[in-house]
Amino acid sequence: MAGPTTAERQQKKSGPPRPQRTRRAGLPRSRALILGLVLAALLAAGGGWVLYGSPWLRLESVQASGTRILTPQAVVEAAEAPLGAPLISVDTDALESRLRSKLPRIASVEAVRSWPHGIGLKVTERKPVLLIEKGEKFVEVDAEGVRFATVEHAPKGIPRLELTPDQESGAASLRRFGTDRLLREAVRVAGDLPEAVARDTRSVKVRSYDSISLELSHGRTVVWGSGEKGRTKATTLTALMKAAPEARHFDVSVPTAPASSGS
Repeated sequence: MAGPTTAERQQKKSGPPRPQRTRRAGLPRSRALILGLVLAALLAAGGGWVLYGSPWLRLESVQASGTRILTPQAVVEAAEAPLGAPLISVDTDALESRLRSKLPRIASVEAVRSWPHGIGLKVTERKPVLLIEKGEKFVEVDAEGVRFATVEHAPKGIPRLELTPDQESGAASLRRFGTDRLLREAVRVAGDLPEAVARDTRSVKVRSYDSISLELSHGRTVVWGSGEKGRTKATTLTALMKAAPEARHFDVSVPTAPASSGS
């Protein structure tokens, strides 16, 4: 009996013939790409219309929070937000800048979109640390030395600034530093006072850059010196007052050698 032929042996070695793959029916790649781009453009156009053209996402209300002296209504009116405009198009930076310009009492403000129809104005007001008498009114000065408001009645617990330069060193300080620099030094001292002393301070007197003193209630006084080493002086003054509670006069101008006197 004859064996397998050469062709049969090769067919057996290579295995049965593989079936040919059939190409699936579908859109050509170029047509699918074009369709995807068209759909993306339609979605973008629809999204743009929803944000800018539809009546669904427009500014309808503005609310202010964080006010102490200012009223929320005053803040909202000063913001001049464009009611009815698309919420996405409202320039929040412009709102913030306008409020700081029109209401100097505002130290900082953040305008935040509140979807779908609102904007919130988060306000932080300046706090006075000193008062400057101006006729029968008072100018409020904050911890940065900014004169931000004039009021008819002095707020309670805020010391008054008395800029009374003496004839020699005070005049020289005015020429060298100027009134604004001396004011900043007084503000610096007021900011460094211990809380209990700050509440009890009636006035901060500036005679020169190196000669700043405090007038407390019940006729007590504190010689502070310059505005330098304020925290050390504050700590020293607290300890000195505890050690000599009946004293009337305290000197912390040199905090390493404090003194107290009177009773």
